Amino acid sequence: MSKKLVLAFSGGMDSTVLLYMAAAQGYSEIHTVTFDYGQRHSRELECMGVQYQLIKEKYPNITVTNKTLDVTYLKDISPTSSLTNEGIDNPDISKIAGDAQPVSYVPFRNQMFVTICCAYAESLKADEVWYGAAQVDSLAGYWDGSQEFVDSLNSLVSLNRQHRIRVGAPLLSLSKADIIRQGVELGVNFGDTWTCYSNREDRLADATTPSSSLRLAGFISANYRDPIVYLQQEKLDEIYEAKGCNYIP
Repeated sequence: MSKKLVLAFSGGMDSTVLLYMAAAQGYSEIHTVTFDYGQRHSRELECMGVQYQLIKEKYPNITVTNKTLDVTYLKDISPTSSLTNEGIDNPDISKIAGDAQPVSYVPFRNQMFVTICCAYAESLKADEVWYGAAQVDSLAGYWDGSQEFVDSLNSLVSLNRQHRIRVGAPLLSLSKADIIRQGVELGVNFGDTWTCYSNREDRLADATTPSSSLRLAGFISANYRDPIVYLQQEKLDEIYEAKGCNYIP
């Protein structure tokens, strides 16, 4: 019997590692769902396309599909997030300490996206849905990236009388450094993943944004250099050198 999985896939670092983990764990069918919600950091959608082709080449014996859904209505109903409203500045990492919930939080985004993935899973007769919540998400104030959220969602989904689906977040117990080490082991091309919430015209990532700062801290902790280029690259190269960080093989 085929082992089917539906996976929420953004093109970011975490969901890309999750995709490779699923392929390595023997799923015969991986059906990815990507959400275009008009996000400020739309470059991640480009990275999704690259990673989608790479995974198909690396695992030719696995059925991998992608649906990219237009959910840009989120920009209209959730204008309170810096990801859906470019009139709201992304915060500097040094200015958000102690915030209960970051301004980049999109109201109920994960609940909507995972629910859509569950609907797709039921139509495919797939028993599992994964999304890329990581340990740092809950610590950073994203309630929909917490273990409590996953447990509650599974309790709700279990009410389905005919098709039981399990929602999983396999990265939830892992630090960013752990996720990066896992990705390196699986051969992930991190140079074609995108994490930064800025949308610079020069297409450089900005190390001062919270998402980039957490990504960089993970790479340095894992003793690797982040292969993407940052606005602050010269300073980062000095840090990499001082810390003895390696290039990813």
